[in-house]
Amino acid sequence: MSGTPDPTRSTAQAAGPAGSAAAPSAPGSDGREGTVRVTRQRRAVTGALEQLDDFVSAQELYRWLHDRDHRVSLATVYRILQSLADDGDVDVLRSGEGEAIYRRCEVTGHHHHLVCRQCGRAVEIEAPIVEAWTARIAAEHGFTEPSHTVEIFGLCPDCSRT
Repeated sequence: MSGTPDPTRSTAQAAGPAGSAAAPSAPGSDGREGTVRVTRQRRAVTGALEQLDDFVSAQELYRWLHDRDHRVSLATVYRILQSLADDGDVDVLRSGEGEAIYRRCEVTGHHHHLVCRQCGRAVEIEAPIVEAWTARIAAEHGFTEPSHTVEIFGLCPDCSRT
């Protein structure tokens, strides 16, 4: 985990109760607009993600927060990360071991990642060839509205040298 901040999308916030704020969120399953309380814990988690360049597991993020004296339970870290993922504010991948890992990305549109298996370094990539292939394969089989996930794991240049 490194410490260079990633740019993030800004969200307008309205004042909320007792040190929290309410931010608009996507409609729920019932179609009604909802709000997300921006608590001290949510600010700590989102602030940490802004400082970290690489994908991180919930447990790694929990340890990072506690090393910096943020009092957030592991269950709360998981809940906040899931909420951020549901809202499209973080990308979620599965590590080689199958663990969910999270990162705020510089690119807000559809993209893919190259991820180092050893150090976790991630590079965001666009892959127009993959997009065209996905659409063609779906159409050949009569599928519409295809979606996909492509993540490539390997060793980054620094880890390959060691």
